[in-house]
Amino acid sequence: MTSHTTAAKDRVPIIQKAAFGAGNLVNNLLPGSLAIFMFFLLTAFGMDPFLAGLLGGLPRIFDALTDPIMGFISDNTSSKWGRRRPYILAGAILSGLFFAILWQLDPENSQAYNFWYFLIFSMVFLVGNTMFSTPLIGLGYEMTSDYNERTRLMAFSQIVGQIAWMIVPWFWVLIADPELFESQAVGVRNLSVIVGAICVVFGVLPAFFCKGIDSAHMENRKEISLKTLFSNLKDLFKGIVQVAKNKPFMKLCGATFLVFNGFQLVASFSFFIIVFYMFNGDYGLAGNWPAWFSTIMAMATAFLIIPIVTWMANNWGKRKAFIISTVISIFGYLLKWWGFNPENPWLIFMPIPLIVFGIGGLFTLMMSMTADVCDLDELNNGMPRKEGTFGAIYWWMVKLGQALALVLGGLVLKLVGFDQNAATQTAETMTNLRIADIVIPAFTAALAILVMWNYNLNEERAREIKAELVKRRGEL
Repeated sequence: MTSHTTAAKDRVPIIQKAAFGAGNLVNNLLPGSLAIFMFFLLTAFGMDPFLAGLLGGLPRIFDALTDPIMGFISDNTSSKWGRRRPYILAGAILSGLFFAILWQLDPENSQAYNFWYFLIFSMVFLVGNTMFSTPLIGLGYEMTSDYNERTRLMAFSQIVGQIAWMIVPWFWVLIADPELFESQAVGVRNLSVIVGAICVVFGVLPAFFCKGIDSAHMENRKEISLKTLFSNLKDLFKGIVQVAKNKPFMKLCGATFLVFNGFQLVASFSFFIIVFYMFNGDYGLAGNWPAWFSTIMAMATAFLIIPIVTWMANNWGKRKAFIISTVISIFGYLLKWWGFNPENPWLIFMPIPLIVFGIGGLFTLMMSMTADVCDLDELNNGMPRKEGTFGAIYWWMVKLGQALALVLGGLVLKLVGFDQNAATQTAETMTNLRIADIVIPAFTAALAILVMWNYNLNEERAREIKAELVKRRGEL
């Protein structure tokens, strides 16, 4: 158990934690809403499934390219408002505005018009979202240099961020409700404006209230201009190589890739199992059970699991907290075999407190540990600090895994014999789907434990690095 007391100067004031949490809420609300709204490209706007797939995939490729660039730009920016906050302010406004514009489609338009409209504005939206998200993540890494306060900050922000996942599942219900909207298209258009406005209001808060590291005297920052474009690209790739050589960081990326995307790969399976196994394909009887399942998961994550994981990390260390949480989640996945019970639908909530130990504690711990890794990088490679680049590469790995999970999830559905055109599914199909729903995330979670088993950037080492950096910088 740690005996260290966080110094007053290293504590993040509650108003800054709340503002950073508000930014994290937006960071969850936008992709969550986008995923739900994408479904209505088919049903509300009549988009061809292949074209809808392109609209889901092509912008993700573009997004993967812009993240490291934005990370590099924010790392090397010099302004009186800091390295991150100007981009967060502009990005929040652009993200909310263009999210609303993106969904102002009309089913009466030609399919070609809607396709190109959506594709172009997706690119514009993602530029704004990258301007917001990447500097925000980098700002979070540098708001405190204390080993334990980093975990508390990330825990607080993750709790606030989970509010998005309590809300998002109900978008299905709201958009399809004829008493609220005269059509699904009208529901999508109106709800997108509300979501966009919320994102602007909450997204600008970190720019006004959060404080990052004092970068006034930070050395070796690159000039960002058109004249230095080619040298900047060279420096960008050099920075990415340095990040890739950071062994503790690559372990964090590998473990996150396995835990999160094992979970993501089967995320939609719960919906199919509830509808086709528990209610025999009757969507009316299934009702709001799938939405409640997702909402209760988010609530358990926010109010139960994250506080427990934070306590474990600050008393037993972050690596141990991760391993223990992941082991507990494996038992939760196994419990799903008995939890999804046609005789008693309420049992679907039984495995949730165990399952969300893995996914609920993941980003709290990994973002805290990434902040520690940024200190190690400064020790090894000097200034400028590369929080933006580390954040961009980390979330690039997450996005790559999400894309892969979407592809493999469809493949698994096909392999188990799921027929999307059938009103009911065979008993063999549902048995195989239930097995896959358990085995896949449990297996990837076990692999993640192996990846993190020898992770060696513990509290003692982190404090040694901090002391050396303080001495090197000449700080008191």
